Amino acid sequence: MASERRNRYEMFRFVPPSPVPFRPAKQAFSECSGCLVHNHPSGDPTPSRADIDMTKVIIDAAKALDITVHDHIIIGKDGHVSLKGLKLI
Repeated sequence: MASERRNRYEMFRFVPPSPVPFRPAKQAFSECSGCLVHNHPSGDPTPSRADIDMTKVIIDAAKALDITVHDHIIIGKDGHVSLKGLKLI
């Protein structure tokens, strides 16, 4: 039991700072992009108004760092929905 508890929390160990010099965030992430993905425990993947609004906030914040958000996918019990596919972003 104690070894299970130790192994479960090992991922939270302190990692000492890297010797690599600090680069401004905009430079470090200038070639980054990604997709947002989350699930709806209700099983219905229909995006809520909060999903749409938060996606737009995240996209605007990412733009400030030259990060491209390609899509936001919501996973439900029987399928998924793409906000880009619905032309919501």
